[in-house]
Formats: sequence, structure tokens, C-alpha cells
Amino acid sequence: MQFKDIDKTMNNELRVIISGGGTGGHIFPAVSIANAIKAKYPDAAILFVGAEGRMEMQRVPAAGYEIKGLPICGFNRANLLKNITLPYKMWKSDRMVKRIIREFKPQVAVGVGGYASYPTLKAAADMGIPCLIQEQNSFAGKTNKMLGKKASKICVAYDHMERFFPADRILKTGNPVRQALLETTISRDDAVRSLGLDPAKKTILLVGGSLGARTINESVLQHLDLVASSEMQFVWQTGKYYSAQIQEELKQKGKPDNLKVTDFISDMGAAYKAADLVVSRAGASSISEFCLIGMPVILVPSPNVAEDHQTKNAMALVEKDAALYVKDAEAPDQLLQLAITTAADDARLASLHENILKLALPDSASIIADEVVKLALK
Repeated sequence: MQFKDIDKTMNNELRVIISGGGTGGHIFPAVSIANAIKAKYPDAAILFVGAEGRMEMQRVPAAGYEIKGLPICGFNRANLLKNITLPYKMWKSDRMVKRIIREFKPQVAVGVGGYASYPTLKAAADMGIPCLIQEQNSFAGKTNKMLGKKASKICVAYDHMERFFPADRILKTGNPVRQALLETTISRDDAVRSLGLDPAKKTILLVGGSLGARTINESVLQHLDLVASSEMQFVWQTGKYYSAQIQEELKQKGKPDNLKVTDFISDMGAAYKAADLVVSRAGASSISEFCLIGMPVILVPSPNVAEDHQTKNAMALVEKDAALYVKDAEAPDQLLQLAITTAADDARLASLHENILKLALPDSASIIADEVVKLALK
């Protein structure tokens, strides 16, 4: 059945499928796009399609949207025997998503990357439904590269993406970010106090994502003496995965008084407001947030991502003097001293703030939502 032939006058309700996930970097943009569509069209029907067992199956319902799960998964390079069932899971996912589309009757499909987005958008395109993909990284992922040939519109966050996609379908929109970060009204001093710290001192925030980043954690643990002797104060999000081990090591080595340790930060808006400098991985969503709030940042790209796209994300900023960069392998030796030196240099902080702010692309979710609606109503 070719849904593009359906008479849209028969149904005034906007119907959108959004697919993707696996990481917060895919889920935050997907939910932001859905929220932007709902803000413009409150009666819109939005259905998410994700991968069973992945975090979208919890995060999307928590955001107020229905989601259907597919048994799709990626190729397991660590344990090849686990790939025996992969062809069956792909076949089953393809059949399931075609049934979901026939029942939901979307006017447009949106893909944000991740396992589920490929079978969903491929099926939608094959059934005549216009598709939009949103590529967060400066180096396109395999899923989106394959889908680019079928997509009617490709929304990107970086220049030179015609390397991966048809140039005439590309629209530079930036990456949607968590709206709560932009709506934070707390003052810098109050944000610092909320963390139990001194507003008179500069604050360095070290984050590695919700699960943590081993290299950033090791960079702190190996240089607790530098922390203790510094005039700075530090907020260290260890991640839940590493929390118990780090707390045990700190008991043995002693925790400096100017170091606040937490496994998870629930209010990142306040944490960013308190920080004079952030140390972070180089995920696309995080970088977009740093650009929008003008945050001076030292990026430590994860080496454990497909096609080393985090390094490419980081270098897109470094080339414009909008961020500093430390290789993962060199971070334990160099990172903490560089952070302390940079945070002490007011002129350097001001320059990084000004330069990263120039790269901000505001209203990304709203712009993408408009493109979704245009495709639906074509």
C-alpha cells in the first residue's frame, strides 16, 4: 500500500513516526523534535519505534510518548556467536515495523540514528512515506548514510556533510538539545552554593556521561595532589558504573576538601551555570549544548565509538579555537593540569566562550519540526 496516495483531507490529524535511540545522544534530539511538533500541533499523533532492551524503551514513555520495540540489535564484534540470531532478528523487525506502519498510518517518518531507525525508515520509504533523518555528528553514522539515499530531507549540525548525503536534500539545523538547560534561571552564585561550594572560587566540572568515562576518572584519581593544591574547586561526576570503586579508592587515598564527588547530576543546567570550565567527552548532543550556552570546554573524545566520530566532532570546534582537546590516551598525564591552567586564565576562558558561542544553532528542534510538517503535508 502506498500511503502517499492517501487523501490527507480524510484525516486532519498529523501522524508522525520517530525512530532511533540506543544512547542519550539519539534520544534527547528525538524527544525534543517530538515536543516541538506537539508545541505547534497539539493534536499530532506521535509514535516512537525503538530497539527492545535499549534505554529509549524507558526514556521515551517517561517523556510522555508511546513507543513500540523491535528485536533489532547491532553486530557483536566481541562475541561472534551472539550474531547467530541476527538475521532472524532483522527479518522479524522488518515484518513488525511494516505492520506498525500499516496500523499507525504515518504521514512522515523521522530517524535520528540507532538500531531501530534503519528498518523503520527503510520500510517507510519503501511504502511511499516521506522520510527525514537527523544526523547529529560531523561524521555520519552508517545507518544514516544508508538511509540518506531514501530520505527526502537530511538535517545536519555541521558543514561539509555533502560528503555523505545528497547536497540538495541537506539542511543545516544544528542538534536539538534538552530544553531545560536553556531555561535555567538560577544565578551562577546560587548554582555554586547549591552544590555546596564557594562562589568566590572558580569551578571545574568533570563529566563523563550518565555511566561515566574511565579515562576522565583516572585522570582525577591519579592527580588528587593537584586537586588538593589547586585554588580551584571541582565537581566530579563519576558515573554510576564507576561510583563504588572510586568511593573506595578515595577512602584509601583521602578526598580533597575542594572536590565534590557525585555519581550522577540530575540538574545539568545548574551544574553548567556553576562551572567556569567543563571537561567532557565529545558527543554531538553535549557539544551542541556547550555551543548554545557558550561553555568553555576541554574535550576528551571517546575512542570507543564508531569511526572515531567524537574526535571529528571535537576537531570541528578546535579548528575554530572554540574548544580545547586532549587525546584519550594522553588524558591521564595531561588533562588535569591543562584544566587548572585554563580555568586560571580569564582571557582564555573569555576567548573560548566567545568562539564556541559563534557556532551555536538555536531553535534546532523547531526548525526540524517545521520540515517534518512540510513533508507530511506535501
